[in-house]
Amino acid sequence: MTLPATSKAFTDALPPEEAQAVANQLRQVLASARDGEAELYSHSENEDKVRIDLHPLVSDVLIDLLRLIGSGDAVTLVPISKMLTTQQAADILNVSRPYFIKLLEKKKIPYELVGRHRRIKAHDLFEYKKIRTSSRSEALDELAAFDGEII
Repeated sequence: MTLPATSKAFTDALPPEEAQAVANQLRQVLASARDGEAELYSHSENEDKVRIDLHPLVSDVLIDLLRLIGSGDAVTLVPISKMLTTQQAADILNVSRPYFIKLLEKKKIPYELVGRHRRIKAHDLFEYKKIRTSSRSEALDELAAFDGEII
């Protein structure tokens, strides 16, 4: 999947081993800092030390991101306000583009026409994904309960 990146550092390439090691180290520092055991500082070119206090939400997102990079996974960030192509949206859901088009035609996910091309808001796509995951979990729970009744 290729999405416009906000930085050249975010590409479809897998992170090299050195980046994985740094990500794992920083993740450990951030995780321990959440308990008040560590302080994070940034050094500028003129050697000024700047203390960085992270909001818990930012810390959690960074830890999740660093965990993925540390395990060698490629990462793409998608702003929630981003408009996606049908192929990008299908890739995020891990379905084929023709199947995704059928979901749009059945009005399962809202979309907008830009010229003659369909564009999907990332927010709407992730909302659908959340509902789909919840529905699958409920179905699996029902199946497990039914299986328990048979035995």
